[in-house]
Amino acid sequence: MVKVSENNSNSVVRILKGSIISIITTLILLIIFSAMLTYTNINENTIPTVIIICTALSILIGSQIATSKIKKNGILNGALVGIIYIAFLYIISSCITKNFSLNNYSIIMMLVSILIGGVGGIIGVNRK
Repeated sequence: MVKVSENNSNSVVRILKGSIISIITTLILLIIFSAMLTYTNINENTIPTVIIICTALSILIGSQIATSKIKKNGILNGALVGIIYIAFLYIISSCITKNFSLNNYSIIMMLVSILIGGVGGIIGVNRK
């Protein structure tokens, strides 16, 4: 039987909270962007770029929050926030569209999620 220490279980909970915060932040940012798209003359060609930026900002925020309390393994814990976030996004997307495919855009999203999560983790661990 594997014994999980209280420290490790707290880390898991904080990583999950960081992922949830990232998802909620993304929803808020995309609602704001959709309102801007509706009521202004913003070109629809900007949608993929804005989605990547919203995703990156959200993961950066979530991974910083998650790792600011853990105070160790910032890259790993932040990257885990990014991995959980992107996995959740693709699972939900696959269920809704009933079609899962990997293309260049999805691979870029995965790499950006993991990279930004690691950067956010570093910032969160070193934040005072």
